[in-house]
Amino acid sequence: MRLVITADTHVPKRAKDLPTPLWAAIDAADVVLHAGDWVDEALLDAMLARSRRLVGVYGNNDGPPLRARLPEIARVELAGLRVAVVHETGPRDRREQRCAARFPDCDLLVFGHSHIPWDTVAPGGLRLLNPGSPTDRRAQPYATYLTARVAAGRLDEVELHRLPPR
Repeated sequence: MRLVITADTHVPKRAKDLPTPLWAAIDAADVVLHAGDWVDEALLDAMLARSRRLVGVYGNNDGPPLRARLPEIARVELAGLRVAVVHETGPRDRREQRCAARFPDCDLLVFGHSHIPWDTVAPGGLRLLNPGSPTDRRAQPYATYLTARVAAGRLDEVELHRLPPR
């Protein structure tokens, strides 16, 4: 199962659309995980139309229309992998410990908010992934998103993709 993991897209405030390489990855993926800050329902509708399966949550920049359509936390099982998606996890200090306590029944936690790519493992084995942002790199050298594969309850081939400058 091929995954695309993205967050903090901020369309149309930070970009008019998603970068072409990300759309191509979405078209090829089995599941797309979006960790919030869509900003506009049009992007949600476009991703729903192009994704085989979309799992998304709202973020702090998403208003009432998106909050009416998306949960704060999404939980899914993908090929035996127990996944949670949330926008915010709080400060980076002790993030792994907080998230392991908050999501003890998960194998993978996807989060956003910081626009900073993150890949760590908490005590107990919870993997934490933040894809950064494909449209608003802030202080990061590149805009980014992630891809990964899931099989038999295991996550592998996690790859951070750097997008070309706009």
